[in-house]
Order: sequence, then C-alpha cells, then structure tokens
Amino acid sequence: MSAILSADDLNDFISPGVACIKPIETLPAKPEDASHAYEVTTEDKVAASQPPPPAQISLTDCLACSGCVTSAEAVLVTLQSHTEVLATLDTYRSLRAPWLAQNGTKHMNNGATNGVNGHYGEGKLFVASVSPQTRASLAAVFSVSEAEAGNMIAQLLSGPSGLGAGGAHGSDFTWVIDTNVVREACLVAAANEVACALSPDAQNTPSEPGTESASDTAPKKPILTSACPGWICYAEKTHPYVLPHLSRLKSPQALTGTLIKSVLSQRYNIPPSQIWHLAIMPCFDKKLEASRSELTSSAWLPNQDPFQGAVRDVDCVITARELLHLAAARGMNFSSLPQTPLPSAQRTPFPDPRIDAFLFPPTRRKNQDPVAGPSGGYLYHILQRYQAQHPGSSISVSRGRNADVVEYSLVRGPETIVKMARFYGFRNIQNLVRRLKPAKMSKMPGARTGVSRRPGANGAAGVEGVKEYAYVEVMACPGGCTNGGGQIKVSEVEQVRAAEGFHAINGAVVVARPGPKEQKEWLGRVDEAYFSGSDEETIDSDGDQEMQDVATTNGTNTLPYDDDVVGGISQTYVWDVLCHWADITDVDMRKLIYTSYRKVESDVGKKQNDVERVAGLASSIGGGW
Repeated sequence: MSAILSADDLNDFISPGVACIKPIETLPAKPEDASHAYEVTTEDKVAASQPPPPAQISLTDCLACSGCVTSAEAVLVTLQSHTEVLATLDTYRSLRAPWLAQNGTKHMNNGATNGVNGHYGEGKLFVASVSPQTRASLAAVFSVSEAEAGNMIAQLLSGPSGLGAGGAHGSDFTWVIDTNVVREACLVAAANEVACALSPDAQNTPSEPGTESASDTAPKKPILTSACPGWICYAEKTHPYVLPHLSRLKSPQALTGTLIKSVLSQRYNIPPSQIWHLAIMPCFDKKLEASRSELTSSAWLPNQDPFQGAVRDVDCVITARELLHLAAARGMNFSSLPQTPLPSAQRTPFPDPRIDAFLFPPTRRKNQDPVAGPSGGYLYHILQRYQAQHPGSSISVSRGRNADVVEYSLVRGPETIVKMARFYGFRNIQNLVRRLKPAKMSKMPGARTGVSRRPGANGAAGVEGVKEYAYVEVMACPGGCTNGGGQIKVSEVEQVRAAEGFHAINGAVVVARPGPKEQKEWLGRVDEAYFSGSDEETIDSDGDQEMQDVATTNGTNTLPYDDDVVGGISQTYVWDVLCHWADITDVDMRKLIYTSYRKVESDVGKKQNDVERVAGLASSIGGGW
C-alpha cells in the first residue's frame, strides 16, 4: 500500500474490469405517462429510454472499494501531482496585498478587493505545508542540513527566484508552513486523548465494532495511532474490528489543512474554495488521506450544507520526488536554490496574531531524539507525559522480534506503570491486528466460549500481551515515515544529482545495482538528517524581536509557558492556541481536531434490486470511504 508507486514504471496495472469499474449510480427514472405513475420499472427499461452518462472514476470512488491499493489506484493518485500544482498556479493569480492587509476583526475584512480586478473568482490564496521527513530526504540527497533543505523549499515556493518568477501570472505561495509546529498540537492532543480514554469512565463506554466512530467517543485500549493513512485504509477495508481502537485525532497534514482554511476563510471573509492548500509529504498514501470526505469543510464550516459545496482541507499532495519535478518543469535546479531563509520583512503576517506566532515561531526545534522514532514521536511524547506525572519513574525500551517492533515500559522500581509499543510495516501490523481480533464463539455443546487457537495466543507476545499496551504507534512503512514511498530511494540518488548538475563531496556510495542493504544504509543517512540539528535553531535573527512583538499584541502573551513543558512542548500553551482557534472560528474544538472512520464493504459481485440499490445510495450520501 505504501510501496514505491510511479506512473512511469507500472507493472501491475489493472485494466478496467468487474472489480474496478464504478457502477453508474442513477435512480430509476420517473415514468412520463401520469396514467402509469405507479408502474414498476426496471434498470433495463431505464437504460433503453435514456442513455446514462459515461461512468467516471475518481480517487474518492476508488477509496470506496474494499480492495488493496494497486498501481491502477496509483494512476488516480497521480491526479494529485506537480502538474496539477503548476496548472492551478497558471490558472489563478495569487491574492496579494493590499487586499491581504486588514484589521484582524472577526469575520470581517477591510472592504478592499483582492487586487485582481475586484473579482474574488479570479484569484486564490496559495498556502503550502512541508513535512520534516520530506526535508530530510532532500537534505540527504544534496548533502545539506534538514533546516537548509526547508529553506530551499521555501525559496522555491515563495522566493523571488522560485515559482513566482515564471508561469502565466507569476503566482506563488503566500505562506510555507512547517508541519512540525502543528505536530506539536497533535502530540499534546494525543496525550490528552489517551489519558481521557484510559480513565475508568471512558473504558466503560461501549463502542460497536464496524460502525462509524463519533469524534467524541473515546477509543478503546490499546489505542492505535491514526496519523498513517495507509494503516487507516487497511484497517477500514480489512479489519473493521480495530476501528474502536483508533485514535480520533487528525494527522498533522489534516489538522494543518483545517487550521489554514478555517482561519483564513473567517478572517478574510472568503470561501474555503478560494484557499488552495498544497501538502508536501513523504508517502503517496497522504494523497488518499486528502481525498477523505471526512476531511472537508463540511466538518467545520458553520451553517454549510453537508451534501453540497464541501471543499477539501488539503487540495493537493506531492512528495519529495514530485517537488523536484515541480522545479524542473519551471526550468530550475533545486540544488541551486538559496539555502538561507526568506527575510522576515517580506513575510505576510498570518491574519491572526496568536495563530501567526504559533505557526511561525522565531526558532526551529529539532524533530525528536532518535528513541522517539522518525514518525512524529507520538508514543514517546505520551510516554514522557506519563513519566512527568510519576516522579522517579524511568522508561525501559526493549526490541521485539525485529527492529520495527519495539516495546516501551514506564517503570518505578518493581512496578510497571504503563506499557506501549511500536509496530512498523505491514508484516508486523498483520500480527498486531490478528491478536486484536475477537475470539470466535464455539458452537460445540459444552465447549468453552471465547477460546482462540491463533498462533502466539500465549505468552507476552500473544493476545493478552497486545491488550496490555495502553498505546501502539502504528505506521505502514518499515522503518517509519522517513522510508515513505514518495521519498527518494538510493537507486534514484545519482540520477537526481545528475539531472540537477549536483556532485556531492561525501555522497552515497555508488553501486551498480543497489539492493536492500544499500537502501538500508541510505535510510540511515535520511534518518541522520532527520535527527540532526541543534536544540534551538534561529530561523531569522532579524525577525526574532518582530515575532515577539506579534506574540504580545493586545497585551496577550502567547509565547510558550514554562510550567508544564515536556519534550520542549508546553501543554498549556498549545491548549490556549487551540481554544483561541475554536473561538475565532465559532467552531467546537472537537470538530476541528477530531475525525471519524467507517467500515468499508464492497459491492463487487453482489446482485441488488432497485430498492436495495436506492437504499444503499441514500445511506452513502456524504459519508466515508
């Protein structure tokens, strides 16, 4: 599912057939003759009287299939590509100041036009968000630091010699946001969710397997990470009994999209459709996440019809390789872009001072310690929160059956306070979900109920061992997010460097046919870039005082507090920002930060009459995969 997918080297393309053709979803036509108003019609008669429109398959339609992600679906994934980014930039002008200059009043702008002939429809507000794993991949390729790679991306998207220097309208991105900042909000919210879900009251709340899980329903122990869309897609399609265990929290990509569109649309008084959000992520599965119907404006926009006009929180997702294609399509060498940050004096402030101070801090912290892993550090931050609540405790780490299975225990003397685990890669995920599967009830007279003879059912690694975990960090890619399918692989490094005219002094070892060993060594270099950097890196020394001035606007200090800092993240500060976000948008915080999931059932091979088909269409409107 998270394999390396590319339209250039498809080898398992599925031609249109029974299993992948979208059914034509039409209701039986109403008879024109009023005298036969109650005549029962058939699908054949409808087809004969009125030729149906040609069936079209979109990415969202494929997500409604219960099959696995194949190269056929990857073709649809390529609809979110660098060509779509360029086409959108060439179609719409960037909204510019003085239209952007406004007083920050809630739900109001300053009455100025958007600077494009006074018509909103002729321009868009372009915003990009970049993941640290993508920066690490590019840093390893071009032998720079992860921070310098981030500066190069910002120069491409927003700099004077970047995308704005070409194209039909000279459009570029007004803001480039580091998803690490929003990830901190996800970590704090995840720790709070686990603490609330593991309370006795929450564990007594039943949740029916296979049904849509409400965002305010506490997940069951063990709580499973929800930040990996490949894992979520797999769970929804093949193992719906694990859905009650999934964290309801949005991923950093999804939360960034919701934050951007909700705040900008309210502050600038423009529709969400006029805000175009590009996410640069490490894997292709993030494109699938962006296509989820749950992650649209219908979930948070007040008074919006949920069946009409929903706008995706993330409009397009590209990967590290596609970012290089984006630069090459405009005739630029990515390796030649400046490695320095954009001057803060040229930066357009975000329309809310407190959100601006949160999204664009004066310093950039490093990602995490290596023990936290390369996938955001959810488990380790939650474990640190537990440790802060239990003075004198220590964290014990033990490796499982392979490097992608790691068990964490918080211990104090002989007492084990809490246990958590990390499962990366589908081979290990399959073992995890198999052990969570409810035992079948025996139908034999006199037999014991709830007995399972699944492999590994005994011992610490069996069913009871898994259920002892309070939290499990699950990622589809072996090695974690730095090994995502969209990252640059060792076999592509020399080709990328040659195309860029770049020659690394201490580059990767060139081999004729790199294999798993060389890829593992290359992944080590990417991880090294991901974990590199000092504890505090100044983004722009000239902008430090300016950022503090913005943070204290209206006498409100929004700089991080020192009372409850864990891993460099203040829980109080983050919750203050989230509460402020909910206040300025008039949206309940649960609708902003949580999402839901749904069991997926395939209709392939099933015969339905008109009544069943109409009932199915009626129940599927507006929902789920």
